[in-house]
Amino acid sequence: MVPVVGAAARGQEKEALRLRIQGIVQGVGFRPYVYGLAQELNLKGWVRNDTEGVLVEIEGDPSEIVSFCLRLTTDPPPLARIDSVHQEAIVPQDFGSFDIIQSRTHRRRDALIPADAASCRECLHDVLNATDRHYGYPFTNCTHCGPRFTIIQDVPYDRINTSMRGFAPCPSCRAEYEDPRDRRFHAQPVACPLCGPGIQVLDDSGTPVVEPGDWLPFCWDKLAEGKILAVKGLGGFHLACVLEEPVIARLRVRKQRPFKPFAIMCRGVETIATYCEVDDGDLDVLASSASPITLMRMKRDTPMPRSVNPGMATLGVMLPYTPLHFLLLQGPFDAMVLTSANPSDQPLISENDEALKTLRGIADLFLVHNRDIVQRCDDSVVRVINKRVQVIRRSRGYVPDAIDLSFATEKPVLGVGGDMKNTFCILKGQRAFMSQHLGEMGTMESEAFFLEALRHFERLLDSPPEVLGHDLHPAYHTALLAKGLKVPWKYAIQHHHAHFASCLAEHGHEGPAIGVILDGTGFGLDGVIWGFEIITGDHMDFQRHYHQRYVPLLGGEGSIRWPWRMALSYLYQTLGETGVEIGSRLFGSVGGKELDILFREARSLQNSIPTSSCGRLFDAVAALLGICHHSTYEGQAAIQMSELLEGLDPQGAPEAYPVSIGEGKIDFSPMFSAICEEITVGREVVTVVKRFHDTVVEAIAKAVDSVSYETFLETVALSGGVWQNPYLIKRATRSLTEQGMNVLVHDKVPTNDGGLALGQAVIAYRRWQEDVSRGSNAGKGDM
Repeated sequence: MVPVVGAAARGQEKEALRLRIQGIVQGVGFRPYVYGLAQELNLKGWVRNDTEGVLVEIEGDPSEIVSFCLRLTTDPPPLARIDSVHQEAIVPQDFGSFDIIQSRTHRRRDALIPADAASCRECLHDVLNATDRHYGYPFTNCTHCGPRFTIIQDVPYDRINTSMRGFAPCPSCRAEYEDPRDRRFHAQPVACPLCGPGIQVLDDSGTPVVEPGDWLPFCWDKLAEGKILAVKGLGGFHLACVLEEPVIARLRVRKQRPFKPFAIMCRGVETIATYCEVDDGDLDVLASSASPITLMRMKRDTPMPRSVNPGMATLGVMLPYTPLHFLLLQGPFDAMVLTSANPSDQPLISENDEALKTLRGIADLFLVHNRDIVQRCDDSVVRVINKRVQVIRRSRGYVPDAIDLSFATEKPVLGVGGDMKNTFCILKGQRAFMSQHLGEMGTMESEAFFLEALRHFERLLDSPPEVLGHDLHPAYHTALLAKGLKVPWKYAIQHHHAHFASCLAEHGHEGPAIGVILDGTGFGLDGVIWGFEIITGDHMDFQRHYHQRYVPLLGGEGSIRWPWRMALSYLYQTLGETGVEIGSRLFGSVGGKELDILFREARSLQNSIPTSSCGRLFDAVAALLGICHHSTYEGQAAIQMSELLEGLDPQGAPEAYPVSIGEGKIDFSPMFSAICEEITVGREVVTVVKRFHDTVVEAIAKAVDSVSYETFLETVALSGGVWQNPYLIKRATRSLTEQGMNVLVHDKVPTNDGGLALGQAVIAYRRWQEDVSRGSNAGKGDM
């Protein structure tokens, strides 16, 4: 940023500037930073927050103003992000000092809210320092860390607009807040044991069971006894227990979660290193202000109880990101299970009374506090692949950070997302705002959570949507919910087109491009279930070039939970009556009498839903190889199969099985014949799994090469939930790059349905533009 030429250029001694600064500049210590910089350079004026961002008036020596402007943009506070600075030369006012003045509220709202930030080292040092007044205090924070998004009710970001408004600062906290030399200068959630939120430990009747000052050793003792604690954290409740097989088994029974992996929280990196292989990329993510759950490869000789992550080679780990978690891990345990407390398919629990009601019988004790959670926000989940961070669940620590777009919208746009891993997205100007992870839709509670979060974003952004995109599937809960929203323009978006557009949008690429969409379930334009699609298109439309040959979902959507049903379908489609014999031999013990019913269905194809789903392809192979017959959580079969290749770096030419590609179809029947032969000769399962993955990549590479030759397109976007598979995305990226393709993969938003809403919103906006330019009312009115 180069300062504008002001009065000093005309021979005067003083220059004055007004600076309008936008970006993440509230709640990150930006005003104190501006204050300190002005004091250092002997400049006068003022700084304040408002609903558009930060406004500064500065005057003084012209050369010092140049230094001020340069340092402001090149060395901002750690959590700040400056998106734009508008400068205006003004007449000097002869200010006598530089001050932080009272915030103002304007009709226009462009202030960006920062994400919650993990505790900084200085605050954690205070918590352990017996001579500091924050000693042992679980809500210690400063301008560089602590709650932001989860406590804010409105902008500008001032204490009165947060859930801290009911906690009046004591004289000591007030002194820190007002001292420009203190790192808690203008830290809105500043508090201490005398004036801030407090801790209680309750039994399942809501009765306190220990004095507030003794909560920590009491919790350590109870955890050591094998008790399960419900812990109110930053954005919701977790369940915590020690890493002992009987305790974890009890938690699984109570939570009715037999196999889905649990995340663990570790005291420090040294502890993580006893369980996992740790590289620099993992360390950078773990130690970031987002502090997400990070999926890491376990060591072969790890002491981790296998019940934490049954059948997995990876482990989800995180470091303490609040003083409360930090204190829990200062006792006899250097790691513990810490998993979301909400029951399956239900939103996060955020209120104490709700936790007592919902978790009775699951948790033995309740560690609660009296600071309200304004916005529920689950832990984010990431993985480092090819030295790039792949976001699997984008939530705490990342939301509500905006994603920059390659265009600016004229009207606010909403994408409502899908029914699984739901998030919504609001486009405003040149930014996309993704909501926190909302979870699975389909219950009254999940719909209420969706609407609560949507209203919150609309209020913060002052952006009630005027254009809306939703999934094409007529029975999706989000599509039905969208129907009830009062938005003038609504557009039904094909599921895989939305995946494709989401990947393009986060890379600032508007198309045209090739898309390779590997997914579980998506309603196709022909009314059947898609999921293995090679397409071309842009933000407006798409064309389907190749897809996996349709196979029937035997037994309907229940085959998603029973992968062996999909294996039967592929066996019959590939080998006919020989496939029946093989299926009976392999699955007789799990299928029983149901086998005959399903084979009759396969022969007649009555009442069978055709699908090209890549997720179901993985299910079928996993079942054939005996890896997974019953999926107890989404994607279990595919995940367990990919885990067998964990740490394997794809080198050399793919060792692929035969596949038939032609007339727009990719037919894996020859591969299934080959796999059956491999099973007969007793080939090692890992070898077959690797060859299967190589086969999928080889089929993709051939199809993409054909489409590229036909269309002259050289950019390919990879999207859909199957691309969470590390080996697959490494192998495909390498193969496609060697073919001369520019490969786009997701970095900022999930490749699974958690990123769907961004694509829906972008496509809906472009279609609205087209309708308006043509004078069409195609998207107008109810669906």
